[in-house]
Amino acid sequence: MSLYAQKETYEQPKLVVGIVVDQMRYDYIPRFWNRYGEGGFKRLVTEGFNCKNNQYNYAPTKTGPGHASIYTGTTPATHGIIGNDWYDKVTKTTVYCAQDDSVQPVGTTSMSHKMSPMRLIATTMTDQLKLATQGRGKVIGVSLKDRGAILPAGHAADYAFWFQGKDEGAWITSSFYTNELPKWVAKFNKSKAAEVYKKPWNTLYNINTYVESGTDDNDFEGKFTGEERPVFPHELKKLWLLNKGFDIIKATPYGNSLTADFAIEAIKNEEMGADDITDFLAVSFSSTDYVGHKFGVNSIEVEDTYLRLDKDLERILNFLDAQVGKGNYTVFLTADHAAVYPPSYLQSRNIPAGYIDNKAIKEKLTTFLTDKYGTAKVIENASNNQLFLNMEELTKLNLDVTQVENEIAAELRTYETIAQVYTGTEMRTNNYTQGIPSRLQKGYNHTRSGNVLIVFDPAFISYSTTGSTHGSAYRYDTHVPLLLYGFGIKPGKTYEQTEITDLAPTICALLGISFPDGAIGNPIDKALN
Repeated sequence: MSLYAQKETYEQPKLVVGIVVDQMRYDYIPRFWNRYGEGGFKRLVTEGFNCKNNQYNYAPTKTGPGHASIYTGTTPATHGIIGNDWYDKVTKTTVYCAQDDSVQPVGTTSMSHKMSPMRLIATTMTDQLKLATQGRGKVIGVSLKDRGAILPAGHAADYAFWFQGKDEGAWITSSFYTNELPKWVAKFNKSKAAEVYKKPWNTLYNINTYVESGTDDNDFEGKFTGEERPVFPHELKKLWLLNKGFDIIKATPYGNSLTADFAIEAIKNEEMGADDITDFLAVSFSSTDYVGHKFGVNSIEVEDTYLRLDKDLERILNFLDAQVGKGNYTVFLTADHAAVYPPSYLQSRNIPAGYIDNKAIKEKLTTFLTDKYGTAKVIENASNNQLFLNMEELTKLNLDVTQVENEIAAELRTYETIAQVYTGTEMRTNNYTQGIPSRLQKGYNHTRSGNVLIVFDPAFISYSTTGSTHGSAYRYDTHVPLLLYGFGIKPGKTYEQTEITDLAPTICALLGISFPDGAIGNPIDKALN
């Protein structure tokens, strides 16, 4: 048969399930490997494709930008989500990445949930699926965090659902998607499914077996309000009112279990994967981030959270086998960022680390600005490790923007704990191809970002002395897992560097649909069958 006579058929999975684990370092896979069961992480690794050197190629490594980059296949330079919050140079206010005052909350009495994807200025792979299927492919986003549901679901989604804690304990949405909750969501909320998790959090196994973590009682972990020490068991009932009611569930592995419960109900009630038109469920597990922030990378709490998440993943995969059929669905698992060990813990191990003295930096810089320009008002805002210049003040003083950027950058380079400083002009005019400046440039949006970008020394953070955080361009924040499994995926592994922006093109190539409009990544062809 002639090569030209052969027919190539394009088959798609019935369902794609995109899983984002908030604040998951890649090394949580090998670190806890011997403790995982066979049906969760291990199943995804051994039967799927494991990208062992998967990196974020930009900074800041935060939740909003991470979810946006995973699903758009591009970086904040293009999709515009430059932080969870950022300073808006037009309105001169701080805005939130999913904020949309033109919509109304649905399913809650709280007016703080006016949310939509309107600030995301690029299409997602979920948007492209909607376009490719004439809207017939169903797309739903689910996460405890609004941004973890909304940004992955994209602009054309059927629904995005997130969790309202406090005294409500309900899954909610906004009028961007619907004017009332679907009946099954209202029923789920009325069943008081979240109440099930109002119980003590003790370790899944004997606490003495948690040898991959530090001691239970140490000075590097935070604690719930009302606790004397950060130790097991955490008595949620006793701590309930002191920790904003249902909000406490978010900072325990039970928040992930509740998310899994709801995701399964979404697949079932929305009949996702029931026909030959591909549907897409975007699920983000947020409790891993809350636990990491409170207790830190080295805590038993983090280890226990991942061991319990492993069981939730097994539960989801088993449900998909039964509901959609093994081989009929595709799953990917990645993270929106990783995290740093608490510097206080690193210091105890004689590893260089520390905490940024923002007050001292501000005082020293204020003195410099006053001496140099006669006023400190030349800086309008400082946020996300960026300085925004006051253009009206510069015009008034007849100062050149580029010159002021350079002078402030030169001053900051002399300060302790500051490793590198770049200007907005450098970000706009230079072409950085590697290292930290390249990551900063991919995170720099010409319209939304600031005039001076500051990089602190490795493992120096602006945070409390307990718990972990993230946001830098260093490897401890950029190295995250990427696992691909199921329909269209060839089992295997690679140590070659893949980048988070490769994921959306990979899934789109598998589905045979157009890449998101701003995508800069390439399909990981070794993973595709």
